[in-house]
Amino acid sequence: MRIDVIVNTTARRYRASPSLIDRMAAACAGAAELHPTSSVAELDAACARIAERGTDLVALSGGDGSFMAGVTALVRAFGEGALPALALLPGGTVATVARNWGMTGDPAVLLARIVRDLRARQRGAGVPGTLRRPTLRVRATTRGGVEERIGFIFGTGLVASFFDVYYERGGDGYGAAARIVARVFLESFYGGACARRVLDPLPCTIDVEGRRLAPRAWSLVCASVVRDLGIHMQVTYRAGEDLDRPHLVASALPPRELGPRAPLVLAGRRIGGRDHFDDLVREFTVRFGGASGAMSADDFGAAPSATPGGDGPYILDGDPLRACEVRVSAGPPIDVLSLRR
Repeated sequence: MRIDVIVNTTARRYRASPSLIDRMAAACAGAAELHPTSSVAELDAACARIAERGTDLVALSGGDGSFMAGVTALVRAFGEGALPALALLPGGTVATVARNWGMTGDPAVLLARIVRDLRARQRGAGVPGTLRRPTLRVRATTRGGVEERIGFIFGTGLVASFFDVYYERGGDGYGAAARIVARVFLESFYGGACARRVLDPLPCTIDVEGRRLAPRAWSLVCASVVRDLGIHMQVTYRAGEDLDRPHLVASALPPRELGPRAPLVLAGRRIGGRDHFDDLVREFTVRFGGASGAMSADDFGAAPSATPGGDGPYILDGDPLRACEVRVSAGPPIDVLSLRR
């Protein structure tokens, strides 16, 4: 059985512990080939080489953005109908997608276990322990053209604003994220500056399967194929139910109404409220524009905004991006290895 391991050496764990790449090489134990990458160009080249000679399993190691970039590159190299089995090994700050799908812990230890379990199997015998998982196809129209990525978690509105604050504060994982969430929750009761920055509605429109939803500004827009978005935030509590229909949740509620509904999200329940949308959908399109987004002046700085006729912020698997229009639909299903017992 042929196993390939693609490592994003710029991911947090690898930067913090350079010896980890040596441990990954040792875990390959002559039964897997290691491909260290530090750029999109190197990732594309590695995927092209692997596709040319074939493989049974590709293990991607990094954070959520690394998984998104890796799957996107593999789709380009192999085509959607010929993808090999995948393993997602956490190597970034949080690796939310890997956690949802049963991969937690030290990536070198996980890789050694995978190699040990599979090395005796013959080529073409299949990879045991895989489950078919959904993905998102995210097609963004930017000022430079059209970009298509295959990912897992899309968001704008408070999702983009939250990550803006998170990265300003160092992006230090779940602890930092939990502190921001707690502050936003408390400030939402009295309209504090941080809560307004994160929760104020962002000017944009949403068309779901050809039907325009009424609001022209949205506090929260999130679509995902995994249920837990981190720190038990289960906004998309129906994610993964249908390979062809990701779960879309959108709310136009103002900060003082949306913030106090955080316990519903932690419990995996509907947010509710007027103009709320919550359902599995085949596709939806977000278009940015209109009046400038709200601006808050405290130590967190200015809120992201959508400019008239311009672009707006969105997040895909933790990566901050901008576009004039984003169309989200189901991506190609993938077979993902899980070590969960």
